[in-house]
Amino acid sequence: MRSKKMQGCVFCKSLRKRRNNLIIFKSRHSFAMLNLYPYNNGHILVSPRRHVKSIESLTDAEALDLINCLKRAKRMLDKELNPQGYNIGINISGAAGAGITGHLHLHIVPRWQGDTNFMPVLTSTKVISQSLYELRRRLKRYVKSERD
Repeated sequence: MRSKKMQGCVFCKSLRKRRNNLIIFKSRHSFAMLNLYPYNNGHILVSPRRHVKSIESLTDAEALDLINCLKRAKRMLDKELNPQGYNIGINISGAAGAGITGHLHLHIVPRWQGDTNFMPVLTSTKVISQSLYELRRRLKRYVKSERD
């Protein structure tokens, strides 16, 4: 039986949702999806399918699959957006900056020289120059080509 907290989890909801989700691909134990509130264009979240909040709760197979999904997402971003660098990390607990603390997830944020702008300083707003659904459609091309 799923708890109410799990039913409200953005990651668990995305896995159950058939349409208009931001999932790019799924693997046996993990999945990658675009961040609805991205720090930068192409900001992807990689998460285990199982609702766990700590790294220690992952099985060895889940941990390996999570890292393999991270590598796969990075390769897709390399091909599609050609960033000059990345921030990749995990925020564990609210004290570390995690906005969602109940479901473990990794962030992969593409970066370019000079990609910061004045908007966050003035209005706590970021300008993302591409639709999330358009980027998802473009990244999914790589999922299809990996199968061919």
